[in-house]
Amino acid sequence: MLLPVWVSIKLASITTLCLLLFATPLAYWLAKPSRGNVVGRIKILLMGIIAMPLVLPPTVIGFYLLLLLSPTVGIGQWLIEHNISPLVFTFEGLVIGSIIYSLPFYIQPVYAQFLRIPQSVMEVASLLEPSRLRRFIKIVLPQARIGIILGGLISFAHTIGEFGVVLMIGGSISGETKVVSIAIYEQVEALNYEAAHLMSGILIIMGIIMVALIAAVSRLNQRP
Repeated sequence: MLLPVWVSIKLASITTLCLLLFATPLAYWLAKPSRGNVVGRIKILLMGIIAMPLVLPPTVIGFYLLLLLSPTVGIGQWLIEHNISPLVFTFEGLVIGSIIYSLPFYIQPVYAQFLRIPQSVMEVASLLEPSRLRRFIKIVLPQARIGIILGGLISFAHTIGEFGVVLMIGGSISGETKVVSIAIYEQVEALNYEAAHLMSGILIIMGIIMVALIAAVSRLNQRP
């Protein structure tokens, strides 16, 4: 009964880690002043694409991800042609879908935090540290740590409760793709309210903890 809870925690942890590694540099690039109108327009377009999960139903995103990863078209067809297992109805496919669906929830607070870094700090950093990579790691990331922590917490909490996207591309394979939200739905359908109460109670407790942590970090971010 608790196996879906573990799958959800595992999915949320891996998704959040991937966002920390790959979406943080993306947020920094988006926040940097643009040189030229073309780059600025590309950033605006990319921000719009990233924000699509905020306005589209999860089932729409899940449907097109299902098509894209299916063995007959898109990425799924390419994987089959190269003797690689397709990603639909696998845990790896869930991770890809969760990253895409949680991306705006991570990008927004991190992007906002990067914007708050004074330009004077960046100018001094460029003088003290010529290497862009070391400058990013040693100076930029510490300046944006609150936004990064906040984005990670929000992404983790959002992934834990996701239903539509994971159902469309992962289905309900026990121990593999059956997350707790899907398990609760199935228990309610089977009129097994006791199990549904137990899993829902776990989610509620986790939700309270996550909201408390997010509120605490947000208060730190509001300090001058």
